[in-house]
Amino acid sequence: MAFDIEMIRKVYAEIPAKVDAAKQALGRPLTLAEKILFAHLHSDMKLANFERGKSYVDFAPDRVAMQDATAQMALLQFMQAGRPKVAVPSTVHCDHLITAKNGAAEDLAFANNESKEVFDFLASVSNKYGIGFWKPGAGIIHQVVLENYAFPGGMMIGTDSHTVNAGGLGMVAIGVGGADACDVMAGLPWELKWPKLIGVKLTGKLSGWAAPKDVILKVAGILTVKGGTGAIVEYFGEGASSMSCTGKGTICNMGAEIGATTSTFGYDESMSRYLKATGRADVAALADGIKEYLTADAEVYANPEKYFDQLIEINLSELEPHLNGPFTPDLATPISKMKEALEANGWPKKVEWGLIGSCTNSSYEDLSRAASIAKQAVAKGLSTKAEFGINPGSEQVRYTANRDGLLGTFTDLHATIFTNACGPCIGMWDRMGAEKKEKNTIVHSFNRNFAKRADGNPNTYAFVASPEIVAALAIAGDLGFNPLTDTLTNEKGEQVKLDAPSGDELPTKGFAVEDAGYQAPAADGSNVTVNVAPTSNRLQLLDPFAAWEGTDLKELKLLIKAKGKCTTDHISMAGPWLKFRGHLDNISNNLLIGAVNYFNEKTDNVKNQLTGEYGPVPATQRAYKAAGIGSIVVGDENYGEGSSREHAAMEPRHLGVRVVLTKSFARIHETNLKKQGMLALTFANKEDYDKIQEDDSIDVIGLTSFAPGKPLTLVLHHKDGSKDEIIANHTYNEQQIEWFKAGAALNIIRRQVAGN
Repeated sequence: MAFDIEMIRKVYAEIPAKVDAAKQALGRPLTLAEKILFAHLHSDMKLANFERGKSYVDFAPDRVAMQDATAQMALLQFMQAGRPKVAVPSTVHCDHLITAKNGAAEDLAFANNESKEVFDFLASVSNKYGIGFWKPGAGIIHQVVLENYAFPGGMMIGTDSHTVNAGGLGMVAIGVGGADACDVMAGLPWELKWPKLIGVKLTGKLSGWAAPKDVILKVAGILTVKGGTGAIVEYFGEGASSMSCTGKGTICNMGAEIGATTSTFGYDESMSRYLKATGRADVAALADGIKEYLTADAEVYANPEKYFDQLIEINLSELEPHLNGPFTPDLATPISKMKEALEANGWPKKVEWGLIGSCTNSSYEDLSRAASIAKQAVAKGLSTKAEFGINPGSEQVRYTANRDGLLGTFTDLHATIFTNACGPCIGMWDRMGAEKKEKNTIVHSFNRNFAKRADGNPNTYAFVASPEIVAALAIAGDLGFNPLTDTLTNEKGEQVKLDAPSGDELPTKGFAVEDAGYQAPAADGSNVTVNVAPTSNRLQLLDPFAAWEGTDLKELKLLIKAKGKCTTDHISMAGPWLKFRGHLDNISNNLLIGAVNYFNEKTDNVKNQLTGEYGPVPATQRAYKAAGIGSIVVGDENYGEGSSREHAAMEPRHLGVRVVLTKSFARIHETNLKKQGMLALTFANKEDYDKIQEDDSIDVIGLTSFAPGKPLTLVLHHKDGSKDEIIANHTYNEQQIEWFKAGAALNIIRRQVAGN
């Protein structure tokens, strides 16, 4: 029987009436995304024809999922809320704090020792508050969620931007910060701006070397890293129904890389097969009973241009494998054009590493198809020219793949099998030689390829591809190799060609596992004690942020004017810093150390206006805080792109930054800033970015009458005595303004729970 089956039964029992009421109120057919959204309106929210991209709406998600790096801060916040137990089914998954280096057994043992304090904390908090706990080695959160918790038509939030992976099983699953998760676990409404809708019609059928990964690589090339911002992407058509459930998950997963709120597919036979194969025939039977409510109305897909804000059409029969990168996941190059592109751009041609796995491509089908390439290579006398690494998605996938000989095939090709964890995808990779910062190329089946992300080397050129293409390029060792047309020289000097990949959507013998790694919480957690040592450098209990002082903000110092791409990796790096995710003061020592200073083109080097000297960003900000001086961060377009990590909002708040002013924000980061009581503002005129000078002191005027839709005025006091006034816009609604005034959303939650 599935986890939380009674909750799922209740959701399915209520969906038809809620969707029918919405259709009647709107007087038109509904997309799948709309059906799920309307079915999850919070009970206090009145049904209305909400305006896409403008209306703030309260929802009641069915469940919450957290990974170990973000769960620490989410649960430290939840502990302040005062509730004895989570209000909705919630889980914690230990997948981020495991470094890939020597192989699964050795790396997992090292992580269990190095991060024992954190794992014990998460296990005890989960036990106390009724949260399911997945131990280190159990698998990557999104693969484990797909195998155990995702269900068609459900709504889930998760403290990781790739929560959207569950769209492969027909959910609306959305990445959020820990403060949002805290709201839902505390039983409060969860707020989201009613999304716009992008439809992607898939015709034809994938064949040969083309894989589901290539669908999203092409979509990323079309929409760019911000083209999906504020929108749900809904895939449909004969091409959608022809793909596996895990293939759909891959496509939804990388929707985070186009800024989409989430992505989803309508319920179909592939989802039913997957539910049954993963021990959830009961969920499949329930879904079959209301299947017309788990996909869009027929009229929508017949005339999609009438119901979606934007429509994209892709013929899968003509789709070519792609390689996206380097340094951004939306630079899409068809494989037939890669040789030409790498020569034109001077990208390193030699492939040093091929990496398969991450939450994006670590299913049984992914490993099966990549193993078919590895098996051919061995049979045809080929060896890998690049080093080769595999991260299975879960212990269930690993155990089954090992039983079926897939892992043995990889090791025959001298691949390293890493732990069932994120590893290199999130920078948890102890790569030999990375410290030399040599220019090199790697290919991987991950989702992100920002500079420094995988190995900390700014000169690593990372390209994103399907597992099949990664395997082929690892064998060839050549970024320009096209397995569709090119041959390789084997150990006998013969020219051989790799055949197109093949594999099983699901294991023919069924899934198997001895110990999936799950710990159920105590039935009554009231006697469970959660200890955090005051001397710990890994964990730190939180103190509430101070409330707004009730006045305009005056004489804020410019901390940094960031130039160009400034993702959450730039604001709060991962990799080695993950160990401090539960200690706000310690991790604040990485604040904005990856951002490029506009005035000197350097990273982690800004002017301290109190001394006139240049130094690290965190140290400079700590000096302002010690002097009781607030500061402002200025950013470029799509500021905060990437991971959902709320540390990128909590760190500047903790160190005394008051305002983040940008040309535009990524959705999750803007919300995270608001939740922590920060001012998140955008230039009304983007050219005003150029008016910000290095020695500026800045006033924010209009806060005493702060109101939705009412811009604020910023006065820039320049060093030479002159000044400029600029207008700054914001997207705060009345509730979010109350978060700002209270000092953080959590301060309001604490008062509400205490008052009940």
